[in-house]
Amino acid sequence: MAAAGKQVAAAGFKSSDSWRYMRGCSKVVCVGRNYADHITELENARPKQPFFFLKPSTSITKSLGKSESHVYRPAGVDLHYEVELAVIVGKTLRDLQAENEASAMWAIQGKSTIMRYAVAIDMTARNVQDEAKKKGLPWTIAKGFDTFLPMSRFIPKQAIPDPHNAHLWLSVNNEMRQSDSTKLMLFQIPRLLSDISKVMTLRRADIVLTGTPKGVGPVNTGDVMRAGIKVDGQDIEEGNIEISVKDREGSSYNFSET
Repeated sequence: MAAAGKQVAAAGFKSSDSWRYMRGCSKVVCVGRNYADHITELENARPKQPFFFLKPSTSITKSLGKSESHVYRPAGVDLHYEVELAVIVGKTLRDLQAENEASAMWAIQGKSTIMRYAVAIDMTARNVQDEAKKKGLPWTIAKGFDTFLPMSRFIPKQAIPDPHNAHLWLSVNNEMRQSDSTKLMLFQIPRLLSDISKVMTLRRADIVLTGTPKGVGPVNTGDVMRAGIKVDGQDIEEGNIEISVKDREGSSYNFSET
């Protein structure tokens, strides 16, 4: 980890190294139910405080284009997409205070708490998750398969001066499915990092997914997903994702009721 951190800090760090660095993180923390309309579409209860869960770093996959990068759908899985803004943590955070939002944002951006951003697609085995929710079981299986976290290259934080005023989008086979502003987050990034860091230490290079807007839905084998982020109406090139869906072969996994 220390070596990777030095590499990122070096002036010569290349964005093509983004995925290798990301997969070296100690954890991926995912914030759930952070957009009101998404809560409504899945008929979930609105949380009174940030709600989060973990994804393994082994779920991270490159997004080099539909012919080179793939999400592999396990047998029996109803596969759904969820586009999100990802925060790449820039330094160790423990018990971060965020009572004053303005000072918290200054602390985050002025002191390099956030190193970079990225666009991510939180792939979800929806039928697996639905069963887990009904039985009060963890969501780890539904979220944790290999390739279930396509990510863009690193986005310099200067490219997104206000992470609460950017526009996330995702299309399937060139049909727009998700398109909303990050200003609709119920809990903004300072509060998210604060609440997470009061439970678990966030280390340099850890990844925090900040929630998905409305429009989540299924993808099937052969579908092509594209996703990205806009600032002032302009796409940020480093944030673009293009990836296709293929069946997972050579695995004995097949979804069955727990």
